[in-house]
Amino acid sequence: MIDGSEIIEKQVLEKVTPSLEESKELKHIIKELTREVKKEIEKNKLQVSIELVGSIAKETYLKDSVDIDLFLLFPITVSRKQLQETGLSIGRSILKNQEECFAEHPYVRGIYKDVKTEIVPCYKIESASQKLSAVDRTPLHTKYVKEHISESQKKEVRLFKQFLKGIGCYGAEAEVEGFSGYLCEILILEYSSLQTLILNAQNWQHGKRLSLTQAKSPRFDTPLVFIDPVDSERNVSSALSKEKFGLFAKACKDYIKKPCATFFFPNEVKPWSIDRIRKEIETRELIAVKIEKPPIIPENLYPQVRKAVRSIRELCERYDFTILDSRFHINDTVVYMMLFPEKRTISKTMVHMGPPVKLKKNADAFIQRWADNRRTIRKPFEKDRRLYVEIEREYTDIKDLLKEQVKNLSMGKHIDKIVQKNFTILERDDLLTENLYIFWTEYLDKKMPWER
Repeated sequence: MIDGSEIIEKQVLEKVTPSLEESKELKHIIKELTREVKKEIEKNKLQVSIELVGSIAKETYLKDSVDIDLFLLFPITVSRKQLQETGLSIGRSILKNQEECFAEHPYVRGIYKDVKTEIVPCYKIESASQKLSAVDRTPLHTKYVKEHISESQKKEVRLFKQFLKGIGCYGAEAEVEGFSGYLCEILILEYSSLQTLILNAQNWQHGKRLSLTQAKSPRFDTPLVFIDPVDSERNVSSALSKEKFGLFAKACKDYIKKPCATFFFPNEVKPWSIDRIRKEIETRELIAVKIEKPPIIPENLYPQVRKAVRSIRELCERYDFTILDSRFHINDTVVYMMLFPEKRTISKTMVHMGPPVKLKKNADAFIQRWADNRRTIRKPFEKDRRLYVEIEREYTDIKDLLKEQVKNLSMGKHIDKIVQKNFTILERDDLLTENLYIFWTEYLDKKMPWER
């Protein structure tokens, strides 16, 4: 037992567990939804079964995070086209505020009786080897957890999910790159309780491998590997980033030292004053690329923004600008991609290293290339049996480089399209705006969520 944790965890569990009345009301809504979906299926004369999946079906959902996941299971003889069209038409006819989403095929997300709901078509399979898309596995996940989880472990899953929410690691979506709900459940199946999991996880090293079965599986190069008990070819923790893996291990260590309710329910970030932020960043070089936010779902947006930041950073480093750090921030309308270069400007010339003199063919080609080049300041010369040339840099100011070259980068199709039309280079004072106060506070303060 982690000293001092028992009372905290009991109080957390009371907060995150739905009451009997809330559970009863949710079951009633699901019953009504299922009845409406059945009517649509009968209207279309289809052999489709309905299955409730996800955390509600497994009774591991959090009180303030209720999502109904209703799957429509089609026979594998049905074409992919019919599955998609029928699944979408049923979702559209029942849900309000709907939007079409895309996993490996489209599904509908919306609201039913004030509850967030997804109606997802998939193929009915008996084992993962029959799957035609990743979505088909989900009912098998639900079945596996329901068959193996105990009542006490359901409580532990809820505690674990809230712990991850509190430290900013809950969710496998691209925005978070953390732990999925299913990964939480099988981790509790592996360790039985949150406390045992935390005591073990504090010592996890990159490449930690877990499995609930003895089935053979491929090697995966990810921070954490947990082999899917229903599909040995899949790593359930593939979405977990190196950053979130490290944050989780750090949180476990800190919780063991001093358990506190803020691990589960952190205090809100109190933004620093503009003067304090300015004072902190005035000694740092800072430049950013600002673009209009592409009108795409977060699952597509975040990977593209991360790729764009990498591409911009690599561009700068290719032209000899040392980048100490890079970050991005996304709000409702714009994306900021920020760089912290060691220096804003660099020397006008540089010494460029060529091949060893003994490699005559390469040496001759080097001399031929640079002897009369317009950028050559000092013609090729020999030093320590190797050729060198002093040349004029193409760019000495990072702002000029970004202005001219960002539009030539490959950053993802949606971002590329926006950058071709317009982008803005921002300097330090341009980034001291109110909508970035929280970002700057979190970046500069360096406090963990549970330390606020």
